[in-house]
Amino acid sequence: MDTKSFLKKLCNGVGVSGYEHTISNAVIDGFKPLTDEVSTDKLGNVIAIKRGKNNENNIKIMLAAHMDEIGLMVKDIEDSGFLRFTNVGGIDSRTLLAQEVIVHGKKDIYGVIGAKPPHLQDADEKGKAIKMEDLTIDVGLTKEEVEEVITIGDIITIKRDFIDLQGSSVAGKALDDRAGVATIFECAKELAKLKHTADVYFVSTVQEEVGTRGAMTSTYKINPDIGIAIDVGFGATPELPKEHVLDMGKGPGIAIGGNIHPTLREKLTDVAKEYNIPFQYEVAPGPTGTDARSIQITRSGVPSLLLSLPLRYMHTSVETINMEDIKSSAKLLARFIACISDENLEGLLCY
Repeated sequence: MDTKSFLKKLCNGVGVSGYEHTISNAVIDGFKPLTDEVSTDKLGNVIAIKRGKNNENNIKIMLAAHMDEIGLMVKDIEDSGFLRFTNVGGIDSRTLLAQEVIVHGKKDIYGVIGAKPPHLQDADEKGKAIKMEDLTIDVGLTKEEVEEVITIGDIITIKRDFIDLQGSSVAGKALDDRAGVATIFECAKELAKLKHTADVYFVSTVQEEVGTRGAMTSTYKINPDIGIAIDVGFGATPELPKEHVLDMGKGPGIAIGGNIHPTLREKLTDVAKEYNIPFQYEVAPGPTGTDARSIQITRSGVPSLLLSLPLRYMHTSVETINMEDIKSSAKLLARFIACISDENLEGLLCY
């Protein structure tokens, strides 16, 4: 399967934080032909392993990208049949009005999110962002009909298909961070062309959007020598300050900050320069808010890196990414992994 088709399959699937079992089979099917072993742990992380050659010291490198997505959850059913809902993960309520949704009950039910029309709003309501508690979902059923197929606690996702834009850009929901999963998928394909000593663990983590939980448990289990999180950064748009964004199509952002091991980061940038792989710097002075933080502080500490894919319109249903950045990131990861050996590992892990 080519990487774009794999990414499309993931983004069109459903896997809200805590309910990733609905997407994990697609991840497993993608990695099986590329790796030596694929399994899931008790929390639901998908762990695929590609063994290295002559790995006498059992070097382990972990690549982590989260497969969960933000979503919604039914919290009440009105007497009129309308649904009240809350968020799972960081939903911006400004993006919800007039969206089509799918309520994943006993069967999938389509609905729309509505609110009071502007014609009937009071003067003090106009111009204000609508709060989530003032929104409802209309599925076109009576309360009795709703209760036959929908219960409180059912998951809701935005109905949005993965689409091609112009050039190498694509858009859709859940590119944060299924674009990262596609990157490690592409990395596995790149590694098939190279010799590498380390055993590589490709981990599609769960529950990142609600607390990087999957990264904690999978890192504890694997106990890698090096951990690398692949997530998304803020892609440049006209309204955003340049110092806070990454340019689309110019390669991944290599994070710099306390969450990041400085010597490994220098080696990663050296590899990028050696192989003419485009990259950018991403300044991250504190906790990165990604799986990298949980990887770093697991057990007695894991030397960690963060690679960020430039992504526009984060945490909306029209997230946009450039496929060339995925390819560049995968190539950089593969070349970096191939350069890690018994001879240089100890020196690279020193500060």
